[in-house]
Amino acid sequence: MRIATFNILHGRSPDDGRVDVERLAAAVKRLDADVLGLQEVDRDQPRSMGADLTAVAAEAMGAVDSQFVAALSGTPGGTWMAATGDEQPGSASYGIALLSRLPVVSWRVIRLPTLPTRVPVWFRDQRRAAVVKEEPRVAVAAVLDAPHGQLTVATTHLSFVPGWGSVQLRRLVRSLTGTREPLVLTGDLNMETRQAARVSGLRPIACAATFPAEAPSRQLDHVLVRGPLRAAGPAEAVRLPLSDHRALVVSCEVA
Repeated sequence: MRIATFNILHGRSPDDGRVDVERLAAAVKRLDADVLGLQEVDRDQPRSMGADLTAVAAEAMGAVDSQFVAALSGTPGGTWMAATGDEQPGSASYGIALLSRLPVVSWRVIRLPTLPTRVPVWFRDQRRAAVVKEEPRVAVAAVLDAPHGQLTVATTHLSFVPGWGSVQLRRLVRSLTGTREPLVLTGDLNMETRQAARVSGLRPIACAATFPAEAPSRQLDHVLVRGPLRAAGPAEAVRLPLSDHRALVVSCEVA
């Protein structure tokens, strides 16, 4: 079973600043994943030509099941608000998606705690702290019917605010307690491997630098597991013609 996670930067290429759905489809097809977690996914957004990027990716990989979950509702540059799950069809939104070539037995959406106030954050390329309002974060999990038995796969995109991503990760892992194992957690966790493993209590099975895409020096994207699952070979951080992240891909087998 081949598992991948990819922060797609709403399908945009930093090289030309454009969103090209055919380029996104070709990138997803190249990953050849059985299960794929996507982050920074647009649906019905003007900046991505009103496309449903989850549907584009699902068709490209041959997914039999997929689910997009909005974290935010609204249009960039306009009015953003936290998504509730009750948005009207056709409304602009932005969030995460989980796609699978394996049949999905059940789905679950987990909305994560959000900082209530603006906070100062120091970015590496700035001399002064920027005061930011953290966006809502969400996770989606699916119980899959695999040839070796059922397992749970989840994906998320956690806060970049130092310390707050750890709060969200602990909450997410607690929320998944008792779910079908093996458990696989994928996504852009905005923390490096040692911290992700320590905070979650899960085992990393895919180690490769994923950010920034052109010359990666950090691993922000992860595949973490609990239960009898292991990597069947080394992970690969795949450079694709879109996004500021590389996609992380690993083949897994039952231990």
